[in-house]
Amino acid sequence: MNTATILDCEDVAWFRDGPSFSASARGAAATLARRLGFSSHRAGEVALAVTEAATNVNRHAVDGALLLRAVRTAAEAGVEFLTVDSGPGIPDVDAALADGTSSAGTLGIGLGAVSRLADHFDLHSVPGRGTVMTAQFWPRATDVRGVPAKPDPAPASGLTRPISGETVCGDAWAVRSVPDNGPDGHALMVMLCDGLGHGPLAERASRAAVRAFQDTRDLRPEGALEAVHRALRGTRGGAVAVARIEPAAGRLLYCGIGNVSGFLVGEDGRRALLSAPGIVGAHMRRLRTFEERLPEHGALVMHSDGLTERWDQATLPGLLRHSPLVVAGQLLREAAVRRDDASVVVVKGAW
Repeated sequence: MNTATILDCEDVAWFRDGPSFSASARGAAATLARRLGFSSHRAGEVALAVTEAATNVNRHAVDGALLLRAVRTAAEAGVEFLTVDSGPGIPDVDAALADGTSSAGTLGIGLGAVSRLADHFDLHSVPGRGTVMTAQFWPRATDVRGVPAKPDPAPASGLTRPISGETVCGDAWAVRSVPDNGPDGHALMVMLCDGLGHGPLAERASRAAVRAFQDTRDLRPEGALEAVHRALRGTRGGAVAVARIEPAAGRLLYCGIGNVSGFLVGEDGRRALLSAPGIVGAHMRRLRTFEERLPEHGALVMHSDGLTERWDQATLPGLLRHSPLVVAGQLLREAAVRRDDASVVVVKGAW
């Protein structure tokens, strides 16, 4: 596992389809790219790709939205967007990505051109259910061979979406690469926090949880959760789960308190991960860490109770062949509720 592929994500805004959807998303994307130091040309490419994606959603999708955010490695920053909608889906994705294919009324560059402008691109669509598309852009510096340099695809990604009517989300997630005794010397730790309630006070709790998780030197799941517990005293508290993925040992260690759902997902189904009742930062039982075997070619999914547990990967053919962000987007589309903050984090390709 390459530690350079662990990305920090900063959500900029969710845009919902409507009369000013494409223009608002385009302007925000261009502004973000320039703020992150992109050249004028590269910022224009980002804005063009966002416009094409947003216009397709606005014209052809149901209940569509676009998330724009900044992504960062230790060395540089990039722009990432995700579109998610609830139908009608794309019957032939390969045809939609072919040169010369563009939806009526768009800029005419087509989704194939969007995929070439992006450094990382992924799309998953299920006819009759919906589509998720992601694209990631980095400054077009070149390596010694003159090839555009870009970070490797990240093995983990996640999403947060605030309850309807709020601009901030009380959920948060974080990922760390940490030392391990395996051959490559690294394990992956993942944390998800659902701050109690919603709005700024819930966001304050979840931000404190992220800081404590990132700063703790105790790299056991229960140790990291204890650090989060101390940090959340004086806040509303929250439901929190911490996972440690050890690829060399082929195992997952998991410790959770409250209504955070965790699953190990494979082609043959999913296994639920256990959490104990309680409130981190207030009333927490004695912590217990559970060990599970990692499923071959599978994924770890953790989400707040802003998503129901009624999703079924079997109804989303081919989903596990896609990137963690696309998987997260499809689960958000399938299972999120509007009456609560929602968050989901997915780890895939780390073992």
